[in-house]
Amino acid sequence: MRRLTTKDAGFEKELRALLQRDEEAVRGISDSVRTIVDDVRTRGDAALVELTQRFDQTDLSGGLAVTEAEIDAAIADCSKEALDALEVAAQRIEAYHEQQRPEDKQWADELGITLGWRWTALDAVGLYVPGGTAAYPSSVLMNAIPARVAGVERIVIVTPAKDGALNPLVLAAAKRAGVTEIYKIGGAQAVAALTFGTETIKPVDKIVGPGNAYVAEAKRQVFGHVGIDSIAGPSEITVIADEASDPVQIAADLLSQSEHDALSQSILLTPSASLATSVEGEVNRQLTDHPRRDIAKKAWDEQGVIIVTQDLADAAAASNIIAPEHLELVVDDPEALLPLIKHAGAVFLGRHTPEAIGDYVGGPSHVLPTSRSARFSSGLSILDFVKRMSVTGCPETGFREIGPAAATLADIEGLPSHAASVTLRLGPQKD
Repeated sequence: MRRLTTKDAGFEKELRALLQRDEEAVRGISDSVRTIVDDVRTRGDAALVELTQRFDQTDLSGGLAVTEAEIDAAIADCSKEALDALEVAAQRIEAYHEQQRPEDKQWADELGITLGWRWTALDAVGLYVPGGTAAYPSSVLMNAIPARVAGVERIVIVTPAKDGALNPLVLAAAKRAGVTEIYKIGGAQAVAALTFGTETIKPVDKIVGPGNAYVAEAKRQVFGHVGIDSIAGPSEITVIADEASDPVQIAADLLSQSEHDALSQSILLTPSASLATSVEGEVNRQLTDHPRRDIAKKAWDEQGVIIVTQDLADAAAASNIIAPEHLELVVDDPEALLPLIKHAGAVFLGRHTPEAIGDYVGGPSHVLPTSRSARFSSGLSILDFVKRMSVTGCPETGFREIGPAAATLADIEGLPSHAASVTLRLGPQKD
């Protein structure tokens, strides 16, 4: 773990260097992924069966799809408590995304020319759900519900089934979210199948959802054939905390991301040097008997950062450099600090809104930009599953007003048929 202060000479340069995490483990796989993608594109289902046996030790020779009977049996295996919690999350996610529906608009300008736009949903999307038996049902809800609210008719899940087993609550979440197809495949081969289709799986228009390095690289390679949400990196959290914050709670918040992955990054920004010291000690104490100690300790030791700032405004400025996936404002007046925040995937306000609320039951999707991409992108929303078509309609009077300018510009650009398509409608020009 590194400890910095914003008053240090060269602070910003050192911080930016720390944000360039060691991702050597995810490099050098491009050729392997390309081979997998090409194999699925060429051989379809046969390649999927072989690759799934090799990588996930799962025999899919009897079929790739999860059946309705399997889904019903899985739901029966889930506890009432788990299903009730799933329903709370689903209702909140639906309600939030219903508010995001964009509206069509159309008007006539002063020349009588009709202008506007229409929003239409994608026909089919593929959702990658990582993990097999360790999969996250929350990810199913956070990806599928916005798609369904947007009006997507075909929603397909791919998820690896280690040794043939799937997490029952993942299947329950898929049923609740309106997923129409589920396939027991993962990795780069699943991305390829969604992109190009196989004998069993029809292609989709867009692929969303996080995955491992092979999934991320496969999404990068197929982009253009299909849309993608983003190239997801390891999880991140930044916490801005004041001197009144509870170090036990802050430590738990930081470890909530460190426990995801050894490359996950947790950063504390505080103007209180004493809180910084207390949190550092508390993190180490909580790591002592942590169930995921090996992962969380490695992430904290190698990626963790504590930064002592001059004040909360200084902390906000440092956070904007970080542009974190998750940002907690654990301060007395988070609403006053919020206008200073320019770049974050999701912001959590106050002492009773840990990032874990956003992971499960807050409402907004927890699929968020990572690796500083919050500087230029947003979290998953209904807008990822719709597209906007512009609308233009000229009456003859309006066409005669603006047509000559179009023809002139077409001539200047050396495109005679463009010009002719206008001038032929204008007719002979009067002297």
